[in-house]
Amino acid sequence: MAEEQLIQERLKKLEEIKKQGINPYPYSFEQKNHAADILHRYAHLKNEQSTEDHVSIAGRIMQLRRMGKASFAHIQDMSGKIQAYFRFDDIGEKQYALLKNSDIGDIIGIEGNVFKTKTGETTVYARKIEMLCKSIRPLPEKFHGLKDDDTRFRHRELDLIMNPHVKETLVKRSKILKFIREFLDSKGFVEVTTPILQTQYGGASAKPFITKVNAWNMPMFLKISPELYLKRLLVGGFEKIYDMNYNFRNEGVDKTHNPEFYMIEYYWAYADRDKMIELTEELWEYVAMKLNGTTEIEYEGKKISLKRPWKKITMKDALKEHGQIDIDKLDDEELKDIMHGYNAEYKGDFTRGKALQALFEAVVEDKLIQPTHVIDHPIESTPLCKQTKYDAKLVERTEFYVNGWEGGNGYSELNDPILQRKLLEEQAARGRAGEEETHPMDENFIEAIETGMPPAGGMGLGVERMIMLLTGSDSIREVIPFPIMKPEERNEQAEAKKVDKLEEQKSKHKNK
Repeated sequence: MAEEQLIQERLKKLEEIKKQGINPYPYSFEQKNHAADILHRYAHLKNEQSTEDHVSIAGRIMQLRRMGKASFAHIQDMSGKIQAYFRFDDIGEKQYALLKNSDIGDIIGIEGNVFKTKTGETTVYARKIEMLCKSIRPLPEKFHGLKDDDTRFRHRELDLIMNPHVKETLVKRSKILKFIREFLDSKGFVEVTTPILQTQYGGASAKPFITKVNAWNMPMFLKISPELYLKRLLVGGFEKIYDMNYNFRNEGVDKTHNPEFYMIEYYWAYADRDKMIELTEELWEYVAMKLNGTTEIEYEGKKISLKRPWKKITMKDALKEHGQIDIDKLDDEELKDIMHGYNAEYKGDFTRGKALQALFEAVVEDKLIQPTHVIDHPIESTPLCKQTKYDAKLVERTEFYVNGWEGGNGYSELNDPILQRKLLEEQAARGRAGEEETHPMDENFIEAIETGMPPAGGMGLGVERMIMLLTGSDSIREVIPFPIMKPEERNEQAEAKKVDKLEEQKSKHKNK
């Protein structure tokens, strides 16, 4: 039966319910119990044993079997599913008629007592039922569930109803956010907030989303990073701070990237990169133990240990180890030839620093399966980090990798205002020359640094990549409640396109 016919059938049942004097959309229901609690509490019952214990459950009908004057249903709530039994002689004609006009997908409330069936299934023996929401649109076909990813992510509510593991993943997401906060709070960090709408973007090499404040006729940018605002808070006297927030980067979409994503940045005055490395390893270990009770995970067949300490290696040494390329022994032309062989690309004019970073990304990244801190990056990679103590062409930066993905990015933060201005001016010039992913000049930030910012360590990490690894999810879309999707074509639009295409084909045929 076509979906429209099914909807019409349900609308008829809705009218029948109303004729019985029943409001199919009441205001509330006293839900005292959940499926999982009942199943656990009464697991000891023997087959056909009953209790007088009164329970009150509410949830969606996922299965309904009518057998004359008796019926069975499976009711799904937040905790899981439980069977309910309805008998005409016990609930009466009016209530049984209500059940007759119920469908899979309806939300009902049930009061009754608990017993175990002949086959050993813990069941609620209904004494009273109440319609809480009459469903008009049918659920996806019950035996096959919802498998198509496009439909799942576009209609997440159906995904949650039909695939209980999705709800479990999103509940774990919530717990992970809680554990991150719990850990940092225990270390004396204070959670702060930074603006999402900004007059100037910065803090990362990324392309921003542009919007506008109509009241002032003023262009604005969606936040790509909270970094520059957090550093201004360090100037103001905060010493340990973090911001867990949504960021927006107008870039590609793939397995680990979504234009809107959740991240955390934390800053520690008087610390450096190495202290941030230790803190970050401790954070991951803490969250993994709290969530899963172990620091060992298995992801897509790979066994990964999050236990401290993690491997630490310089970018140059990583290139030697995984690509047998010693950049210091090659001249510029040899470097360019090797880069060409690996399709390693860079933006703007050639420099050896850009070559190092491009080769690392092309050759090494996907080989870093176990947690690894890659330190000592070329100065071209960021204008916001201190130079290393032994090489002015390298910065005291770390990016850590897990499963071949970048997991986070940390610095010994640059607090020399003269050098900071010089580096940002260079980046701004590159932006004016056509490079899209450069840091613009932010005078307010520079003036704040000129007031004096203490030495500090900072770290930013993508929370959703952490969630993917700790929940075994194969795509960032799995761990975002509503990932960004292209608008769905409605039937009228699709039909109009078909007609236009047909007319175009006819026109081509005539012109032959």
